[in-house]
Formats: sequence, structure tokens, C-alpha cells
Amino acid sequence: MSKEFRTIALIGKYRSPEIADSLQRLAAFLRERGVQVLVEQMTATSAGVRDWEAAPYEAIGAEADAAIIIGGDGTLLDAARRLAEFQVPLVGVNQGRLGFMTDIAHRDMLTAIDQLLDGRFTREDRFLLEAEVQRGGERLFRTRALNDVVLNKGDLGRMIEIEVKIDGEFLFVLRADGMIVATPTGSTAYALSANGPILHPKVSGIAVVPLCPHALSNRAITISDKSRIELTLVLPYDARVHFDGQERVEARGGDSVHIFRSEHVATLLHPPGYSYFAMLREKLHWSATPKH
Repeated sequence: MSKEFRTIALIGKYRSPEIADSLQRLAAFLRERGVQVLVEQMTATSAGVRDWEAAPYEAIGAEADAAIIIGGDGTLLDAARRLAEFQVPLVGVNQGRLGFMTDIAHRDMLTAIDQLLDGRFTREDRFLLEAEVQRGGERLFRTRALNDVVLNKGDLGRMIEIEVKIDGEFLFVLRADGMIVATPTGSTAYALSANGPILHPKVSGIAVVPLCPHALSNRAITISDKSRIELTLVLPYDARVHFDGQERVEARGGDSVHIFRSEHVATLLHPPGYSYFAMLREKLHWSATPKH
């Protein structure tokens, strides 16, 4: 066993009964390999797992050498946001739908984890965004996102207007359903459905993608990851701000959203043979692999 992984945390999709069996199998396998196993507290409760040590995220951050996420990309996103400050690397086992980040197929779970424990894996860092909602110049809310920050019209049945600034410079006033600000990781998520660009994870850029703009000339733009984005909701519109689709804040006219690259990264551990382009071909149903 690799000395890197003496303690591993298991995190599963909440309220998913099929996760329980996978957790039990994986926990037993890890124990056989001499690994201490922690099961995230909510995961243990929802899956009815009683035979293993339950731990909150703070304990996982302090004790775990890696965390294995069983579920879909949403489960991994939640774990990444919670564990980024602790620098705990993540391994994704796909038991969801598409699985852009949970790249280990469920049928290959034990084989892939065996390779991980033997030290056969590659590391990849993905940067996150910090986002702050301000009202009257005062901080209302702050969090981080691995995929995207979205300012949209919420329950309104009409478009909203957003003043957009990049590094303090006025860009335009956007009349649209909203704006998506996405990392390279998030470029294959909501931003992709809004005709945003796909950014390779090694690209140091942030995608700024209008959501159903009124003017067809309002196009997606990729800016430096060193840039700071400011989105101000024009009066009298109200709106919502979403962070990875998991947290949200109700915004009023005049509120502003400040977005910039986080100092934290999410480290993903990939099995041998992982290819970003092969993943795109499979998940987006591009042409078959050419014959040699």
C-alpha cells in the first residue's frame, strides 16, 4: 500500500439507497488493505452505515489522506467545496449520470482503488472561484465554487439587466436571463448548455457566458484567471445568485457579485490511462475512437 493513503474518507450521495452497498464493499476492501476508513457523517446516517467510524468534514479535513466520492458530479462538487481548504485529494466513483469529474466507472471501483493504493494514479489541480455578494458596500454572503457562479432571474418571467465589469473596467450592461461565470471545470456544465466555450483544465481562464441574451451580439468571453469580475444587478430587478447549483442567495437591485480565483484548489486523483479528451468523447457522444 502507498504510504500516502493511511486514512481514507468515504463520501456518498445523500438519500441514495444504492450507495449503501457500494460504501460497505469499498470500506471492507480498504480495511483489508490496512487503511483506516472514515465515513462522512451525513453519508453514514443516510446510508445506514453503522460499522465504520463516522466523521464530520472538519475531521475528514484534519485526518484523511484522500476522500473517495461515490455518486455523481454534484456529490463531488459539494465535497470539493468543503474540503478545498484542507487540501484533501478527491477520487470520484461515478454512480450518477454523466460523471465528468467522477471518472471511475462503478464496475471498475475496486480495481481502480487498488491501483490508487499501489501508487498508480495521476494528480490534477482544478482551481475554484471565490464569490462575494455585497449590498450597500457590505458583505452579505461569501462562498466558493468549483464549477460556476450564476446570477439569474430567479422566479421572474422576464429578463434582468446586469452591469458587467472586469478588473474595474466597464464591459457592458447585459439584458438577459442571467450570467454564468465558470471555471474550466464548470465549462462542461451549465455554461456548455448556454453555448459557452469548453476550457481544458490546464487553461488559466474564466468563462463569462451570457444566459439567453436579448442582443445576439452578447457572446461568451474567456478572460484571465487573474481577473476579477463584478456583476451588479440593475434596479429595479431582483434575482438569485447560485454557487455550483448548491447554495443560493436572493439578490436585490443594486446588489453586486464579486468573483475571483480562489487561493484554494481541488486536487483530483485519476486512475491510469485517464484522458480528458477521451472523457469528452464519451460524455458528449462525439465521434468514436479512430481505428489504428
